[in-house]
Amino acid sequence: MPAGPSTTVSGATASPSAAGKPPAIAATGLTKSYGDTVVLDGIDLHIPEGTVFALLGPNGAGKTTTVQILSTLIAADAGEARIAGHDLVRDADAVRAAIGVTGQFSAVDNLLTAEENLMLMADLHHLDRREGRRRSAELLRRFDLTEAAAKPVVAYSGGMRRKLDLAMTLVGDPRVVFLDEPTTGLDPRSRRTMWEIIRDLVARDGVTIFLTTQYLEEADQLADRIALLDHGTLVAEGTAEELKRRIPGGHLRVRFADPDRLDAAAALFGAVTRDPDSLTLQIPSDGSIPTLRAVLDVLEGAGIVAESLTMRTPDLDDVFLTLTGRPRPGDAAGAVSGSAR
Repeated sequence: MPAGPSTTVSGATASPSAAGKPPAIAATGLTKSYGDTVVLDGIDLHIPEGTVFALLGPNGAGKTTTVQILSTLIAADAGEARIAGHDLVRDADAVRAAIGVTGQFSAVDNLLTAEENLMLMADLHHLDRREGRRRSAELLRRFDLTEAAAKPVVAYSGGMRRKLDLAMTLVGDPRVVFLDEPTTGLDPRSRRTMWEIIRDLVARDGVTIFLTTQYLEEADQLADRIALLDHGTLVAEGTAEELKRRIPGGHLRVRFADPDRLDAAAALFGAVTRDPDSLTLQIPSDGSIPTLRAVLDVLEGAGIVAESLTMRTPDLDDVFLTLTGRPRPGDAAGAVSGSAR
C-alpha cells in the first residue's frame, strides 16, 4: 500500500483540446484594494470554454473578491476582463445573462418548495410560465429532486439544498458558472454527488466552471487547471500534476529483511536516507515509472531482494503549503487584513 498519495491519474474532467478552445474568461491586470490593503494585485486569467478552473488560496488571499469582480458584483480598480466574449464593464448586462453564481451559502428560500424556488428563478429570468415549468421539471429530474419537489426546502438535507442551489443557478442556462466553495459543510457522499454533477455540466453541456474551494482533493479531482492565489497575486498555475512536480520530497521507501541487505542496498545508491530501526531506505524519486524501474533494476542486478516498496509523491496539500501562506512583503507578522476575502 502506498505511504502517501496515490500516483494514479487524477479524476479531472481533462478536456483533450482545452488549449485550443476560445476563452470563456480572459482577464488582464485585475486589481482591487480596500483602503491601504491590496486584495488583488494585477492578476491575469485565461480559462478555455468547457473546462474546470480551480482557484485556490488561503483565507484572505482574494478568491471571493475575484469571483465578485468577474460576476459583476463589485468593480475592479484596474484591469480588463471578458466573460463569454463580453466586456465586463461595457457589456455588464450581457455578462450577467451568460453566467450563473453559486455562493458559499445556499440562496434557496426555506419556506418555498423546490419547484417554487425554481419557478421564482424562472420568473427572474423572464421565462414565460410554460418554459419556466419545463425548465424546472427538467432540472428537478436531472438533480434527482423530483420526489421532493413539493416539499418545503426547510426539510431538505444539506446535500439536497446544495443541489437545489446549483439547479437554481442553471435555470438561465448559463455558459459560465462560478462555484464559490460549493461543497462546504457537505458529507463525503454528498460532496462526491456534487462532483459528478459538475463533471456532467462540463462534459454534457460544455459549461465552463470557475471553482473556488478549500478542499484540495476537490480541485485535484475536478480541475483541468489550477491556480494558487496568495496575498492577491497568482503564485503558480498549471494542471494538478504539473504543480505537484514543482514540489520536492517524493521518494521510494524500500524495506529489507535484515541489516546486511539494507547495508548492501545503501551502498548502491547515493543520496538516500537509511533507517536501521525499520530496515528501510528512502530514495529520492519523481514518482515516475522509469525511476521506479531503474531502482528495481539496480537491486535486481545486485541480487538484493526487497521485502516491500512504497512510493510517496507530493500532493496538492504539499503544493498549497509550500507555495502559499508566506508573509506579505513588508509585513513581519504576515497578517492579512480581514477586509480581504
